[in-house]
Amino acid sequence: MVRTPLTPEERLRGERLGALLRAARGERSMAAVAASAGISAETLRKIETGRAPTPAFFTVAALAGALGLSLDEILGRCAAEPAATGAPAPVPAAVPLIA
Repeated sequence: MVRTPLTPEERLRGERLGALLRAARGERSMAAVAASAGISAETLRKIETGRAPTPAFFTVAALAGALGLSLDEILGRCAAEPAATGAPAPVPAAVPLIA
């Protein structure tokens, strides 16, 4: 299977995610946070450095829980840059879940 190349916007979003996770981790070790989230330290390292700019949803959710972040906060801080008008970045509409 051939993977579609990422757009510049997707790469930038991944870099923002990595920076946010790194800042939220603070002084905690990468290994401790990764273990708390149930992922490998190498996976966390790749996300933080932007080498894995599109991690799986459940990986992001696990990291959010381990770092005390909400998924809404992650979306708000990693979505597209605000327009030049200074307006907040648009938040995509929620997709309803099928129970």
